[in-house]
Amino acid sequence: MAAAPEVPPLTEFSPTMRVDVLISDWKAALAPELPEEERERLLYEQAWESYRAGDYGFGLWCWHECDRLTNNLNGNIREVTRVLGPGHYFGFSHRKVVALAVPIERIYRPRKGDMSTPRTDAFVLPHYQVLCVYLAHAESGDAKARALLEIALGELEDRRRADPFLRHFETFRDLYARTSAAGPRPTPPAAPAPPAPEGSAPAGRRRAKE
Repeated sequence: MAAAPEVPPLTEFSPTMRVDVLISDWKAALAPELPEEERERLLYEQAWESYRAGDYGFGLWCWHECDRLTNNLNGNIREVTRVLGPGHYFGFSHRKVVALAVPIERIYRPRKGDMSTPRTDAFVLPHYQVLCVYLAHAESGDAKARALLEIALGELEDRRRADPFLRHFETFRDLYARTSAAGPRPTPPAAPAPPAPEGSAPAGRRRAKE
């Protein structure tokens, strides 16, 4: 699938641990006396520029940050855009391309009671983003992703009230259905370069659970 004009071509896909380490460093470098909204905007702009350079790992972070602010601002997209800056909202065209690029075999999904930590090359995503990734891959014809999506959707009703982010998956699903009905199914973008050997990535914190 050709990326929408505003979506940058994929050059690399940094795993969660690397993104979190850099985001944490950038956040610590911001002047503490800045207003909270200004700090959020500056931090987002740094991540946005990394995404615009073709690193889809930062795209995943921008995606979730948009949804976090949308929840905090009671769904007011105009206010979210004001905080992030004009042209910086992570819309459906960005989400669809990034979701298709996520290698589902590298998504970290711990089982209940599992105390293991994710590998340094893993993607640690909120549940709703995992659903979006499964959906995008399933719509491209991936049978494994379709099976994983069906299993995950079995828990959707039980989790909806407890997880305010699930409505963003439902919006993604609705938009995907509309755009899919208007044209052929997309094909996944080219895979990013193989991950670095285990242990070569910088140490960092695990992304907090939503």
